[in-house]
Amino acid sequence: MNYRMVVYLMGWVLNIEAFLMLLPCAVSLLYRDGCLRYFLPVIAAGWLAGWLCVRRKPKNTVFYAREGMICVALVWICLSLTGALPFWLSGEIPAFYDAMFEVISGFTTTGASILTDVEALSPSMLMWRSFTHWIGGMGILVFMLAILPLTAGGGYSMYLMKAESPGPSVGKMTPKIRNTAKILYTIYLAMTLLQIVLLLLGGMPLFDSLCVTFGSAGTGGFGIKNDSMASYTVYQQAVTTTFMILFGVNFNVYYLFLIRRFKDGLRCEEMRAYLAVILAAVLCITWNIRGMFPSLFSAFHHAAFQVASIITTTGYSTVDFEQWPQFSKTILIVLMLIGACAGSTGGGMKISRLIIGVKEMARELYSSIHPRSVRVLRFEGKAIEHQVIRSVNAFFAAYFVIFAVSVLLVSLDNFDFTTNFTAVAATFNNIGPGLSQVGPMSNFSQLSVLSKCVLMFDMLAGRLEIFPLLILFLPSTWKK
Repeated sequence: MNYRMVVYLMGWVLNIEAFLMLLPCAVSLLYRDGCLRYFLPVIAAGWLAGWLCVRRKPKNTVFYAREGMICVALVWICLSLTGALPFWLSGEIPAFYDAMFEVISGFTTTGASILTDVEALSPSMLMWRSFTHWIGGMGILVFMLAILPLTAGGGYSMYLMKAESPGPSVGKMTPKIRNTAKILYTIYLAMTLLQIVLLLLGGMPLFDSLCVTFGSAGTGGFGIKNDSMASYTVYQQAVTTTFMILFGVNFNVYYLFLIRRFKDGLRCEEMRAYLAVILAAVLCITWNIRGMFPSLFSAFHHAAFQVASIITTTGYSTVDFEQWPQFSKTILIVLMLIGACAGSTGGGMKISRLIIGVKEMARELYSSIHPRSVRVLRFEGKAIEHQVIRSVNAFFAAYFVIFAVSVLLVSLDNFDFTTNFTAVAATFNNIGPGLSQVGPMSNFSQLSVLSKCVLMFDMLAGRLEIFPLLILFLPSTWKK
C-alpha cells in the first residue's frame, strides 16, 4: 500500500479545488453579494493543506488497483468536505450535514437538493453549486491526469481513470493515459462552450447559460430557479434536451468522429441502443400524455425533455411529471435504473452493462437447450472477456443489495413506498428528482439525518461505480 502516493494525489486535488473556487469568487466580486469572505478562507486552507501534501513528490510513484480505488474514494470524500464549507460558513445552508448533502449531490452530478427556495441563494453560491456538476461530470482526477505527469511511466495512472470513470470498462484512446485525459477534457470543454453559445443566442442571460450548461454537461441538474427549467423558452429547453442526450453518449464515439472514423463511431452498439431506448420512451410517453397538453408538439417536447433528463441522470424538469399517468411515470422509473452510456458523464447502471447482461442471459437460455454448444459473447464487435462478465455480474449483485438496504433504512422515516424507492433510485443512480414527496417540484429537506446520510453514501457509491467506496470498509485494504 503506497500511502505516500495517496496523500500526494489528495494534495493535488485540494490545490485544484482551491483554484476552481476562484470562479465563484469572481462572481461574488461582480455581483457584490458579500460571499467572498467565505470562499477565501476555504481557498487558503485548501491550498495550504494541499501544498503540505505535494511539496515532496514520493520517490516511489508505483501504485496499483487498490491504491487507485482508495485514492478515488478518499479524494471524493475530501472534495465534498471542502466544497461544503462555503455553504455552511455563509449560513445559507445552516446545517453542515445539509451542506454536505448538497455538495455531494453536486459533485456526483445527482442534482437532489435539500433547498426549499433555490432563488434565495446568493449568485456566487448558485455558481459554485452548479459548477460542482461540471467538475464532477468528467472527474476531478481525470482533469488532474490531463495537466500533471503523476508517475514516471504514466501507466499506473490508468488505475485512477478506471476507478473514477463510469462504466464497466475503460480503455486508452491513445498510448499515453495523459493524452487520453487531455482528449476527454478537450471534447468536454468544447461541447460545454458550444452549449453556452447556443443558449446565449437564444436570449438566455450569461449567468443562467453558465449554470444551466454546467448542469447539462455534468448531467447534474441543479436548477437556479425554483421551477427548474419550466420558465425558459422552448428553444432554450430544446437546446438543453439535445445536449443532455449528447453528454450521455460514450466520449469514445466523439473521439472516433474527431479522427474521422465516422463509420466506426456510428457502429457503436451501445450508442445505437441508447438512442433507441430514448426514441421508444419519448414516443410512448408522448402518446400517453397527449391529452394533457394543448398540442402534440408540446407533448412531444416535454416528453423528450424529461426522458433525456432522466436517462442521462441530469434531473432538470420543465413540468411536474408527478402529475403524469402511471404508465409514463413507470417508464421514467425504468429509465432511472438504465442510465446513460459508459464513458459518458451520465449515471445509472449503464446501457453497456444491460446489453452484456441480456446477452449473457440469452446465452444461458441457449445453453440449457444445447448443453454442448459454445457461444462467444460479443460486444462492439469484440469478444467479451470472462473478467468483464464477472465484474458486470458482481456489480449487479452489489447494486441490488445496496439498493434494498438503502430503501429499508430510508423507510424508517415513514414516507410512502414510492417516496422511499424513488429517493434511493434518484440518488443511487445520480438522477436528482424522484416521485411523490421527493418529486420534481419537491426536495429532500424533509428526510431525517439518517436518511440523508444513507443517500449521501448512495450518491458517492453510484458515481464511483460502488466498488471504490466499498473497498474502504475492507480490513485487508489497509494492510501492507
